[in-house]
Amino acid sequence: MSHDLVIRNAFLVDGSGAPGRHADIAVDGATITAVEVAGTLGAGTQTVEADGRLVTPGFVDIHTHYDAQVTWDPFVTPSSWHGVTTVMMGNCGVGFAPAQPDRHDWLIQLMEGVEDIPGSALTAGIAWAWESFPEYLDAVAQAPLVLDVGAQIAHAPVRAYVMGERASNDEAPTDAEIATMAAIVEQALRAGAFGFSTSRTSLHRAKDGELVPGTHADERELMGIAQAMQRVGHGVFQFAPEHARVAVEEWRWMRRLAAATGLPVAVNLSQPDYGPDMWRQVLQQLDEAHADGLPLFAQVAGRSIGILYCLQGSVHPLMFHPAYHEIMFLPLAEQLIALAEPERRRRIIEEVPDDGGFMQKAILDKLDGMWLATDGNIDYEPHRDDSVGGISRRTGTPPMQIILDHLTSLDGNGMIYAPFFNYSYGDLGFTYETHQHPYTRMGLSDAGAHCGAICDGGMPTFMLTHWTRDRTRGPKLSLEHVVHRQTSQTAAFYGLADRGVIAPGMRADINLIDYDRLAFGPARMAYDLPADARRLVQKATGYVGTWCGGVQTVADDEFTGALPGALLRAGR
Repeated sequence: MSHDLVIRNAFLVDGSGAPGRHADIAVDGATITAVEVAGTLGAGTQTVEADGRLVTPGFVDIHTHYDAQVTWDPFVTPSSWHGVTTVMMGNCGVGFAPAQPDRHDWLIQLMEGVEDIPGSALTAGIAWAWESFPEYLDAVAQAPLVLDVGAQIAHAPVRAYVMGERASNDEAPTDAEIATMAAIVEQALRAGAFGFSTSRTSLHRAKDGELVPGTHADERELMGIAQAMQRVGHGVFQFAPEHARVAVEEWRWMRRLAAATGLPVAVNLSQPDYGPDMWRQVLQQLDEAHADGLPLFAQVAGRSIGILYCLQGSVHPLMFHPAYHEIMFLPLAEQLIALAEPERRRRIIEEVPDDGGFMQKAILDKLDGMWLATDGNIDYEPHRDDSVGGISRRTGTPPMQIILDHLTSLDGNGMIYAPFFNYSYGDLGFTYETHQHPYTRMGLSDAGAHCGAICDGGMPTFMLTHWTRDRTRGPKLSLEHVVHRQTSQTAAFYGLADRGVIAPGMRADINLIDYDRLAFGPARMAYDLPADARRLVQKATGYVGTWCGGVQTVADDEFTGALPGALLRAGR
């Protein structure tokens, strides 16, 4: 029997968590039709010789912020550079539907503040071919896409649509307003939304500094919305917590909501320095919840969460110094000339601004938490001795000289990495432990967001390179476990039972990877968003092929031009 596609002699890690094995894989149409012992299957209409290279399912990233980008960018980068074939957007309580015509600018400044997506790009890129959430899904369904996209409905636009200006003033809704919000969420879920998200952290603020609507929503409001989810019978309740409260106040209503709906509740879990061991209590509470039959889960990142400081980024250490303020609005090339002037260099290196101690607290007291990023792979598990502070002590070089010289290197593309979550122990011990817990899920890549500060959309590649191959500062994770974490496990969490495993009858979302060669390219600021707005990007090398629904979308790290992706609708 001839097949449309045969991938021969692969080292198959099939996504189930089972040990890798050598195999041939056959595809017909959008479906995997055979998985046999290597060398068993004959040639297909198209035959790809894997030559022992790694084959995995396409990665399923459940925490992205492509809500606007999918309407203008068919290639949904950076995720599609990194083997991702399915994304879930609408996380953390922010999104663009429902949207009254006179609230577009408000929704844009909310997303710009919370997720650091340039407002100019959002203004130029969004066509606003919708008002309701079902109309938003219909608009996304019309967009050409390189991968599959699912959406959740977010709390902030729902609250603003119902409550108007009162939504942002920390006011409690009336019973009628809660009923209206619930009806909107129910309508969205029945139209295909995969869940509901909200934000409860003071870190999430609009561009004007206001908290995200719903940050202080009480249990009455949350349960009213959850009852809509219960009526429909599907959906994940996802939220970004205030980390200091997650193990105590938040846990009570999370348990009650999960008990009332029987649906998954997923909380973002990170390790803040002010409570570096709180995560252990959260994991214990997850165990207790599941012992009681409650579907509570924590979503964890694959590495530390931080900022890549660079001269073209949203923030960097020189921004705190008056000598830089004088030139900060010059083009980059002119900034580099000005920063090389001897007197300006001296001021930056030697003078501490008279700013009430702000620069001291923001930069100079944190030198042991900043690392110089190389031009290729950024070290996300560096030693304290290699920090800016460590280099300064070891060499006698003033720390601001180290910072200035590095930021101006590589024609102004030098970067400094400063983690603020998940690195309290000086290594990735928190991440290693949480990724082995049965009730955590891989997430928090924030792909599509934080354009001027991070490029974590490459998290799936990092999971393979660091955790299964390159780690030296502790035990590794098995390749089978890591692939399982970001394929079948993430797919199943959102009810996507047709993907995430390489097996007959499953959707043909497939990666062919040169595992030994898999790596990151240099992180760079690109000006490729609408209105020429900026974003940090980092591509990968080593993706020999990616197939979405049986159609090859990537060949040797470059797009083929095929756009087989589609909007996914829950319950369809």
